Amino acid sequence: MPLSEHEQRLLAEMEKQLNDDPQFADSVRRAESAGRFSTRNVALGLLIAVVGLALVLVGVAVSRVPVLGIVVGVVGFGLMCFGVYLAFAKRATGSGSSSATPKRGGYMQRLEQQWEDRFRDGR
Repeated sequence: MPLSEHEQRLLAEMEKQLNDDPQFADSVRRAESAGRFSTRNVALGLLIAVVGLALVLVGVAVSRVPVLGIVVGVVGFGLMCFGVYLAFAKRATGSGSSSATPKRGGYMQRLEQQWEDRFRDGR
């Protein structure tokens, strides 16, 4: 269903206001980069998982000495779990700034107020 002229104007104004807000653009960039996998972490995680698998196999092979086989197998299993976790962990963002949180009385509140004013005017 196509938008009415009034809705198209409102959408164009909101897009213009969003483009004029540099904090919003920064928060979108941070959100996009936070959802990516790190190639280094994937490679390192897979390497650690393979080493862990090898230790599990060594633990099974040295099962003639029960304590040694169990310890090596448990350490190998732990390494495998850590490697898989590391491989699938999302990249952490380095910025811990609070600029992504909206300030009270800031942009979003102003936008909501404008929206409410337009809605009242349109009725």
